[in-house]
Amino acid sequence: MEESVGSAPEEGQSVETKIKDLTPQSKRVDVLAKCLDVSEPKDIPGRFGNTRRVAEATLADETGAIVMSLWDDQIGTIAKEDTLAVKNGYVSLVRGHMRLNVGKYGQLSKAEKTLDSTATDPNMSEKEYEQERRRYAGGGGGGDRGGGRPRGGDRGGRPRGDFGGQSDDRPSYMNKGRRRF
Repeated sequence: MEESVGSAPEEGQSVETKIKDLTPQSKRVDVLAKCLDVSEPKDIPGRFGNTRRVAEATLADETGAIVMSLWDDQIGTIAKEDTLAVKNGYVSLVRGHMRLNVGKYGQLSKAEKTLDSTATDPNMSEKEYEQERRRYAGGGGGGDRGGGRPRGGDRGGRPRGDFGGQSDDRPSYMNKGRRRF
């Protein structure tokens, strides 16, 4: 059995998938679908202080429908009634609902083929899933939870820099990870 390592980009390792078969764990999927609707773009704050634009498109094939997120440069490239080919797409959860995405390794283009029929039921984005990303169940710097320290500012009666006999001439950041007795 031979594996082709340097195959053409459109071949890749993605798998042609019907919308009803998409799951929150779906990666590297190829979807052929018709655009039923495109929302107005919204500005949202990015992670690094920048602003990004996102719009949502509802796509459907003969097995069901899903919402696809369109980011920045993808906005305006598709219109209602277009038949689209998503290559190497992936599914993410947005507030517990599935979204089809075309990331930097994927490709979104208008397809030559047309779909004769589309189904809007089931809409895969309507079902709510458990968010699996949040691993911290109660601590970890969120808001004013205290991050595991005693509440009310009580630190055991010792000043902040004193760790039980350790030298106070060291900056407090150098004591990180030292045992406190």
